[in-house]
Amino acid sequence: MVLRSSNIRPDMARLWSSLMRSAEIGRTAQGGLKRLALSEEDGEVRREFVRWCEEAGCTVQIDGIGNIFATRAGSDPDAKAVLVGSHLDTQIKGGRFDGILGVLAGLEVVRTLNDHDVTTRRPIVIVDWTNEEGARFEPPMIGSATFTGQKSLDFAYARADKDGVTLGQALDRIGFKGADRLSPDAFDSLFELHIEQGPKLDEAKRQVGIVTGAFSVRGIIVEVRGEVGHVGPTPMPKRKNAIVGAARVTLTIDDIGWSRHETGGKSTTMRLKVEPNLLGILPDLVEMTCDFRHPKAAVASGMLAAFEAEIPEIERRSGCTVTIKEQWSYGGMEYDPGCIALTRDAAEELGYSTMDLLTEAGHDAMHVADYLPTAMIFTPCEGGLSHNEAENVTLADIEPGVNVLLRSVLNRAGIA
Repeated sequence: MVLRSSNIRPDMARLWSSLMRSAEIGRTAQGGLKRLALSEEDGEVRREFVRWCEEAGCTVQIDGIGNIFATRAGSDPDAKAVLVGSHLDTQIKGGRFDGILGVLAGLEVVRTLNDHDVTTRRPIVIVDWTNEEGARFEPPMIGSATFTGQKSLDFAYARADKDGVTLGQALDRIGFKGADRLSPDAFDSLFELHIEQGPKLDEAKRQVGIVTGAFSVRGIIVEVRGEVGHVGPTPMPKRKNAIVGAARVTLTIDDIGWSRHETGGKSTTMRLKVEPNLLGILPDLVEMTCDFRHPKAAVASGMLAAFEAEIPEIERRSGCTVTIKEQWSYGGMEYDPGCIALTRDAAEELGYSTMDLLTEAGHDAMHVADYLPTAMIFTPCEGGLSHNEAENVTLADIEPGVNVLLRSVLNRAGIA
């Protein structure tokens, strides 16, 4: 059954109250959030979320990686559930809405259906994925990767933060290492609402982003090896300064992004680890994490190939050796046409302006999309600013997206 009436609307004041309560947990002095995955702050917001879900009549399950699944029962005991959600963890200097909006909007969907005494045929399950950001444990999106079987629990548990605490130990500490086993086979589909994290909707004054797929990403870890020496007496011609080699790598990668930016290309050096990283000593090792992104997979691969072709010249000019130690890729998929149609139809029926977009950032939905019909909905965010304490949205920014989420999930779940 497709719901045509627009009478059922979320309680936006209630949702905003939940968002502002979340914003108190891990709050920074600048008004953002530092709520790293499986920290005490993450444990606190998880407990609050579980309490809210139970108050809304949901049955809560926690799997081995700490993903939280809160189920609102449907009328058909054999029907697979519709998943809706995102993540509650943040960056080290994160905002109040990235990921959090998607989880709490899922909760508001359930609360709204309770308000109107609507029973769906399929169950609806709100999900909070573990460690989406990857700011404490790497790689990011490990909760959804474990859920889909792309990563094993043993692999996940062994990830360590900069202090040597493993992900498994952190789960134990906050009490969220669950015993429930859930897999994509138990579910029908996934809907994820998210702030855009980019400026397109805000600049175009469009209310809803219809996310049709994802950018292709090619990630690399580059090792630049030089030679230690004293910064004073070592002559310039004899230096093999790994930071100089890393600087040339960084500039080359930046140039590659600029050369393709008109077609959507982006390239980034985002982290450097320097050894020995001491005063008075030329560094002999820099490890760099970099990536290339483009709407077209072939171009993203070509950007990586363009960098590889420049390595000999970087080595010649820096006197260092440059090696790609590790490579990975993700994204490039198209989301499910049926789920996209539900979001598009909902926006049209509600009279909202829309824009088709690809997600340029990583999301748990990208892992799940290979296993379940999946769709994402974007809301505008002020200036496109995200992964920043000043990240901001208004009720007017998010209300259209929340309404589209509600109607899309309800139409997918069906009315009993």
